[in-house]
Amino acid sequence: MSELGRLLTALGERSSYDAASQCSRCGYCEQSCPTYVATGREAFSPRGRNQLVRLMLEGGLSDPASAAEALSTCLLCGACQTVCPAHVPTPDLVLEGRRALRGRGPALLNRMARLMRERPELFRSLLLWGYRFKRWGLADLAARSGLLRLLGLAPLAEMAQQVKDAPSRLLDAELEGRAELGPASEAAWSYFAPCGPRYLLTRVGRATVAVLGALHGRGARSDNPCCGLLSFNYGDLDEARAAARAVIMGFEAAGLPPGTPVVGDCSSCVAFLKSYPQLFLGEPAWRARAEAFAARVKDAVEMLPPERLPRDETLPAATVHDTCRLRHGQGVAAAPRAALKALAGGCREMGRSEHCCGGAGAFAFVHGDLSDELLKAKVAAIADTRARVVAAASTSCLLQLERGLAMYYPECRAAHPTELVAEALARRARTGEAHHHG
Repeated sequence: MSELGRLLTALGERSSYDAASQCSRCGYCEQSCPTYVATGREAFSPRGRNQLVRLMLEGGLSDPASAAEALSTCLLCGACQTVCPAHVPTPDLVLEGRRALRGRGPALLNRMARLMRERPELFRSLLLWGYRFKRWGLADLAARSGLLRLLGLAPLAEMAQQVKDAPSRLLDAELEGRAELGPASEAAWSYFAPCGPRYLLTRVGRATVAVLGALHGRGARSDNPCCGLLSFNYGDLDEARAAARAVIMGFEAAGLPPGTPVVGDCSSCVAFLKSYPQLFLGEPAWRARAEAFAARVKDAVEMLPPERLPRDETLPAATVHDTCRLRHGQGVAAAPRAALKALAGGCREMGRSEHCCGGAGAFAFVHGDLSDELLKAKVAAIADTRARVVAAASTSCLLQLERGLAMYYPECRAAHPTELVAEALARRARTGEAHHHG
């Protein structure tokens, strides 16, 4: 079976069919759904997608492939689940439908996921060579030439052209010797490096470690593999479980003090870490281990106590983009706002801040036109606040917002909340040194 078959819902553990049947078709979800608001198409609404999955499970679709477009265009943002009176797990149901259509997912993606887990040094070496090719202009040339599309790698071509970052060093190398990191046995926190900060936005990982050290004392770094979210969303559930087991075993073997939080700084990955028990509903022993691990996981924005943050008079007007998997996947909305209010003395509230920006992992590279429409709406909402900084807690959101702001509202920049705190702490340190020398 390529599907989970059973899901954790607001009503407890249910079969996928029972979970889909919880949808009463009331339509309360529709205005929360960015793709329905953008298109007005019933099939692109949460209740429309739920009914398609239910029909697939009942065998009521003469051509199951006819559901592919509606299911593939779901952002998996979870806004519908938040507003639904029954909290129907539409993102999980959509994924179940996708898995039923595609089986175990693309072989290339599954091989890459295994490479990341089993041979991380080789993966990092290959990635650095890829970044060299991008800095030399060869990756963009391959994308523009159409070669990648001919090879069936159209999303990779879009990614090569849209993603501008090409770091010369990865986060693991940049964290070596950091004073904030020490032995696991004495750690007040453990940093879990998601793939985004680890392999692309290394500035976010550096900021998170600096902030955790300043606010909570010395911590440790988890030598973790990929959390498995890539495989869970697009590939093979067996590989997702293998990744989760590797993460959990690494956590258990680390020797952390009891209660030490495991902290990640990409809200999509952190939400998935917190959902690990769902992967093991049929394996009681592993489910218990997953529950023990998930109980220790914290998003980095949950580790920013407002009373300990410095006021930063240089920080311009700021607003918050609610990263989907932070607000809807983890139920965290107040923390980033409280951090901005502590830093800047206020937070300008954005209209429909909970609406997806259109990044959503690979969505921006697969459904470019719809993604751009959502991005324009998001940038317009940011511009309406007249903010000069927008805080977002996910790698995908940061990349998408940076692209949109550069095109439509260049006066504003996107930053992870830990970056803003790190900048404030650095300014305070410089000011203190200047006063000391004065």
